Amino acid sequence: MIKISYLATAVALATTMNMAQAASPSAVELRLQALEQRLAEAEQRAMAAEAKATAAEQQTQQLEARTTQSEAATAEVAKRTEDLTTKTLAGSGVEFHGYARSGLLIGDGGTGTEGGPYLTPAGETGGAVGRLGNEPDSYVELNLEKKSTLDNGATTRFKVMLADGQRSYNDWTGSSSTLNVRQLFAELGSMPTFTGVFKDSTLWAGKRFDRDNFDIHWLDSDIIFLAGTGAGIYDVKWSDSVKSNFSLYGRSFGAIDDVNGDIQNYILTANNTFGKVQWMISGLKAKDNEARSNTGSQGVQDAADTGVHTLLAYHATSFYGLKDGSSKTALLYGQGLGAEVKGLGSDSNLSEDAQTVRFATYGTTALASNWSIAPVLMAQRSQDRYVKDDDYGWVTLNARVVQEINQNFALAYEGSYQYMDLDPQGYNSRQAVDGGFYKLTFAPTFKAGDIANFFSRPELRMFATYMDWDSKLDAYAQDDSLGETGFGSGGQWNFGVQMETWF
Repeated sequence: MIKISYLATAVALATTMNMAQAASPSAVELRLQALEQRLAEAEQRAMAAEAKATAAEQQTQQLEARTTQSEAATAEVAKRTEDLTTKTLAGSGVEFHGYARSGLLIGDGGTGTEGGPYLTPAGETGGAVGRLGNEPDSYVELNLEKKSTLDNGATTRFKVMLADGQRSYNDWTGSSSTLNVRQLFAELGSMPTFTGVFKDSTLWAGKRFDRDNFDIHWLDSDIIFLAGTGAGIYDVKWSDSVKSNFSLYGRSFGAIDDVNGDIQNYILTANNTFGKVQWMISGLKAKDNEARSNTGSQGVQDAADTGVHTLLAYHATSFYGLKDGSSKTALLYGQGLGAEVKGLGSDSNLSEDAQTVRFATYGTTALASNWSIAPVLMAQRSQDRYVKDDDYGWVTLNARVVQEINQNFALAYEGSYQYMDLDPQGYNSRQAVDGGFYKLTFAPTFKAGDIANFFSRPELRMFATYMDWDSKLDAYAQDDSLGETGFGSGGQWNFGVQMETWF
């Protein structure tokens, strides 16, 4: 009976549940619907968040773009500022260059003394000796240049040089100043209408040193020095390795008398290069210079009014083909007004029969890792220079050696010997002499760097110099250095300090 009751109760309960399910949705479905609604709301919120993120990203990109533009603008401003600064510092093509030396030379008696590369009797005709420890002066050259390039490719250049030399050691030397404008000229180059051999040529006019002068620094002697006032054209190119310069210079010889007026010497030059070979030829004319007074054996005889000059040189890029380094060699000849072969056209007293031959060579090379040498040989013979049968002959041997101690300190040594045989035939009260002169110098030297380079400057030097010469040379003249009171043969010591710079 009990089992039947339980069964009836279960059947009734199941029937009731089925009827309830048929009448309304189940709780599971309700929960599913609620879940779907929540998912839809979450999706909407996610889409909104994504939209906000996209907007934020766009704003970030816009900010980065503005930052980039700002940085570019800043860089442009900086560049313009730098360009403006560069133009301001450079003066929009303005350059400043110079050369200077200044030093104190003290004799062995603690007094002033004689010095200079041209202190020997041969110095009157260009016979220089070594300059290291032998310069008592202050000399300066200041060069100001303005260069520009036009829109059509043409170039311009203007240059002015001021120079002064002093042997006074005072700080104020206005009363003895030799301040002078040594150069004042303008150039025009790369002219767009110039074609053919003139395509790369440069025109110039004014007062100047010729561009292709070259010298022996250790003797303070040019091999060739062409200068004056005139005009010319550089770099007429016949081929890649052959070119010519043409120039006309004028120089003043001053007035001979009230009748003839100022005498001007004109120098017409063709200066040609064939690779490393240079050949220069000049003709000189000074109208009425032959009217210069003939004063017998004491003065010029038969002064020249014309002359010729030529130079043949080789500019090597090695030390005479033997090792690394450099060297230059030149042979010069002049007749009449061309017989002053170094300072071309600078001597008005040359006779019409004057003839001069000069040979010059120098080189630089390294002897070892910390030793360098610069040897020099220069010799000249000049006959009938001022009067008939006069004869001036001399030869100079010089060598400067540099021993590098460290990158800022070196020891410089210089030895110089000159032999001369001079027979002026009484011209200008000069006496015939022959003999030798020699000089030895020791100079501890300081440099900022590039210590072994012969041509790097500035240098600060201390030095001690010993020089001596044959006593016969003291009698050459009453107004030259040798034979001066306290400066005669028998040995002279000089001491001093010096700075030298160029840039």
